Amino acid sequence: MQTLLAPHMRQSLEVLQVPLLELETLIQAELEQNPTLEETPAESEQVEVEPGLSSADDLDPGDADFNEEFEILTRIDDDWMDLFRQNRVLRKPTPEEEERRQYFMNSLAQPESLQEHLLNQLALLGLDDEERNTGEVIIGSLDDDGYLTMELDDIAESTGVDGEAVRRALERVQAFDPPGVAARSLEECLLLQLDRMNQGDTMLRRLVRDHLPDLARHRYAEAARALRTRPEEVVARVRLIAALDPRPGRPFTSEAPAYVLPEVFVQKVDGEWRVTTNNERLPHLRISRHYRTLLAAPDTTSEVRQYIREKIRAGSMLIRSLGARQDTLRRIGEAIVARQSEFLERGITALRPLTMSQVAQEVGVHETTVSRAVNGKYMQTPRGTFEMRYFFTSGVRTEGGEDISNRTIMDHLGRLVAQEDPARPLSDQALADALKAQGIQVARRTVAKYRESLKILPSSMRRRR
Repeated sequence: MQTLLAPHMRQSLEVLQVPLLELETLIQAELEQNPTLEETPAESEQVEVEPGLSSADDLDPGDADFNEEFEILTRIDDDWMDLFRQNRVLRKPTPEEEERRQYFMNSLAQPESLQEHLLNQLALLGLDDEERNTGEVIIGSLDDDGYLTMELDDIAESTGVDGEAVRRALERVQAFDPPGVAARSLEECLLLQLDRMNQGDTMLRRLVRDHLPDLARHRYAEAARALRTRPEEVVARVRLIAALDPRPGRPFTSEAPAYVLPEVFVQKVDGEWRVTTNNERLPHLRISRHYRTLLAAPDTTSEVRQYIREKIRAGSMLIRSLGARQDTLRRIGEAIVARQSEFLERGITALRPLTMSQVAQEVGVHETTVSRAVNGKYMQTPRGTFEMRYFFTSGVRTEGGEDISNRTIMDHLGRLVAQEDPARPLSDQALADALKAQGIQVARRTVAKYRESLKILPSSMRRRR
């Protein structure tokens, strides 16, 4: 037995998941292959009702289901236009703007992303809904280098499954191509690649697991003494380690410049935060009046009528999916702003912990829907433009009882390192103690993890005389 999504659900998920630039391409392709769809000129303020088509009575009386759909269609145009009026000023682009837009779209390369590559492999496993959803959240939490940036406990809380199920899902993803993907550290990434190579050399694995800092500083003699072997043996294995890929996700990252187009705008209006979606780049679609007339004409053959019905259904599904997409993004944006309003006022020091399950509960959707919706989407705020995933972060509670996000902790950590004495850099334990003095209780190994995420070297490698 296998769960299959209905065509309209697949299309809705696709429309929700793709970023705005890709969505423009998708809409354009649908306009080219669906003759019943047309784009309303930007200056049109209202949609006229075609005479004789004000009700389903003018259509084929033998198809009651379709007639009911057609009655709904007569309201779609107005609903879609109302959505646009809320968030954009309708203005027809100049020929120069349209030419630049077309040149821009034609210049965009669309190689397969790391997430797409992994999701295609996940789909082949035939997992149940819970396992697939957990795998999707893990894949959606990978950075450009292919590393897992989300704690397993946070994933368990977000997906509502136990920690053991999350670990099993992680092991499945780590078995995907490219080798080393979904690792949580450089050591784990390299060990996963050695496992894939069936490399059982114990000394090689110990070098990777325990002595990477020595190898990075070419301290082969120290590593050799710790392993009770000759430096030549260490050097021989270092050549094998150097052939491994520390960034398995990089080949899927386009070298072309990344164009960021905000999907959600946040502005303060009359003392209140207002969230709107970017509808400026989306065309206003409607069902062509010509094909409505042709459908109702008595001399239209049954074959032509059936073809028009199918195309109208497809077009109406796209219109509804676009409306649902923008509404979902707006509501997610409102939920984020409600939680992170202090960040908008004061900056990163006020960023609060937030999980996708919290936003999903607020919006009334599944957390995997939130994950799909925010993936690759950006929010423009007075503090700058941020990827929407930026606002989802775990955290700790300070001694004063205040929740503080891990990004805020990392900001404090970066400031401490920037202010340290270069001749006497702070160790991870000293950094943990300094954070504790500020009321932030974190373990030394957590400090080490945050330091690595910030690409800050260990204290022994930061020392300068």
